[in-house]
Amino acid sequence: MKISVICVGKVKENFYREAIAEYAKRLSRYCKLEILEVEDEKTPDRPSDVMKDQILKKEGERMNRYIRDDAYKIALAIEGKKMDSERFASKIGGLGVKGVSHIQFLIGGSLGLHPSVLQKSDEKLSFSDMTFPHQLMRVILLEQVYRGFRINAGEPYHK
Repeated sequence: MKISVICVGKVKENFYREAIAEYAKRLSRYCKLEILEVEDEKTPDRPSDVMKDQILKKEGERMNRYIRDDAYKIALAIEGKKMDSERFASKIGGLGVKGVSHIQFLIGGSLGLHPSVLQKSDEKLSFSDMTFPHQLMRVILLEQVYRGFRINAGEPYHK
């Protein structure tokens, strides 16, 4: 299985980069992982609605270049479905059983995802009603993907 994470912006903090690298290493025995970063737009402190739309559109256009029709696309969005780790593992495993060989996770920037990206997604997933930094979401997502593969393999994990 191939797992792609298409995300807005580069990870600047070393501790996030180290965590991402660690989970990428752990995941290497279960899947082929790629992380595709697209350039983020500079966002002022209090952008107008028009400016927000322009920023989302530009970031969305960049993301859409990497979104593949033959992949199963899961957008991380606060309004998405919530599931526990076992159900998430079952989702990943179930997609594999159905013949899906490529899952793309879509993570927006500080303003979220453009509607064009959301429309291309096969489903929306929410990790919480809380807002997290989009760089931290990469770490959380990779940890849950790793946990999902371990659950599916019948290997121990911490509840």
